Amino acid sequence: MTPSDLLLLDEPTNHLDLDAVLWLEQWLLKYPGTMLIISHDREFLDGVSTHTLHLHDRTAKLYTGGYTRFEQQRSEHLRLQQIAFEKEQVEREHLQKFIDRFKAKASKAKQAQSRMKRLEKLAGTEAVRAERGLHINFEAPPKLPFSLLRLNDVDAGYRSGSANDSDEHLPGEPDTVGHDAVILHQVGFGLESGNRVALLGPNGAGKSTLVKTLVGELQPLTGERIAHNDLRIGYFAQHTVESLREGASPIDHLKDIAPDASTQEMRNFLGRWYFPGDRSFENVDGFSGGERARLALALIAWRKPNVLLLDEPTNHLDLEMREALAEALADFDGAIVMVSHDRHLIGLVCDTFWRVADGTVEPFDGDLDEYAAWLRTRANKPAEKPAAAKPAAAAAATPAKPAPRSDRKLLELEQRMEAVAAELAEVDAALADPSLYEGSNDRLPVLGRRQGELREAHAAAEAAWLEAYERQEAG
Repeated sequence: MTPSDLLLLDEPTNHLDLDAVLWLEQWLLKYPGTMLIISHDREFLDGVSTHTLHLHDRTAKLYTGGYTRFEQQRSEHLRLQQIAFEKEQVEREHLQKFIDRFKAKASKAKQAQSRMKRLEKLAGTEAVRAERGLHINFEAPPKLPFSLLRLNDVDAGYRSGSANDSDEHLPGEPDTVGHDAVILHQVGFGLESGNRVALLGPNGAGKSTLVKTLVGELQPLTGERIAHNDLRIGYFAQHTVESLREGASPIDHLKDIAPDASTQEMRNFLGRWYFPGDRSFENVDGFSGGERARLALALIAWRKPNVLLLDEPTNHLDLEMREALAEALADFDGAIVMVSHDRHLIGLVCDTFWRVADGTVEPFDGDLDEYAAWLRTRANKPAEKPAAAKPAAAAAATPAKPAPRSDRKLLELEQRMEAVAAELAEVDAALADPSLYEGSNDRLPVLGRRQGELREAHAAAEAAWLEAYERQEAG
């Protein structure tokens, strides 16, 4: 972000949270030079680009306008050539049903209007959508109870040690073993059939911690998690793509979860997820990130869940598969909780928003456009800047309780996480200062690099903590 005449950006939003994407979009709108951007975030492209270069069949064609305008022009070009006219009519009917489903399922007028505005952008793009031809689906779950999952007065985070299985605690009674790292306080969150929830908030605020607590991967530190007996969760974590088994094929992965299914049944299913023929027997080590992500989603769909908990599911997906995923999620009968920086996906799928920040989880009464406006308003209030660092700094200042020898490693890692979180909060607060971006400022690239280093350090410390905790539990 040093002064330049030409800015080359290759997937600049991939590892940013929504807040950072919105800030970057505003910064790029003020950039005086020329930009060349590669991105799978269509709303980001619509917001910052004036032209779109389409690479197709070894040719390049320049279109005027952002991504939505490109789709409309491309559709018109295909119509004029009378390409796949019949397929276009089928897709027109499919898209209209897609829009009708949204109207039927809309639960809040404000959010429904936001979703309809995004759907209106798709009008006139049927030819492009027919050209893509990608359609996936999550089959109806065998059972779909109304009240699926609930957190009552939960403190969520990481436990340094655990009591014996025979020890009991009253709901809300703090655990006295070791030193717990509390990320979120007094969470009250319920999930019912048909809910479409997006979690908003900056990286490191606790969105993934909340999802892990809903999944049951993390047990509440205090409070209670209540799950229906027929609850069946489909969980896509940020590390899901990397956790696919090395040297195994898509068929092998399905056999792991469905050993009694026939090979032909699995081949038919994988074909519907675009792993046709011998592709289903190929080693996943040679798959692209997008193919691995698609396989991970297919493995979730095989289980027929009634709740989908999705933590950045589009990070490796191209635009075509993102559109297919949006349609599949819109038609899903169960409940959805999603963390994503893809505003287009969130806007089409979700109608309820919860904000995770400053150690709390609370409803956000508005749509994505209002959330962006709220962020800008908060950034322009100088009195609120120090508050960004307060929770982490307070946590870092809290003296660690003495830990038994067996918990010493866990305690050291917790202290490391708290120290990194405190410094990261300070860097985030500095980067939130609008004066930093006025003119040339040597601190900006230094802070940006440090922010990336701290985020990696925090993730590494968290992974080490979980590994050490699992070893202790196993021992």
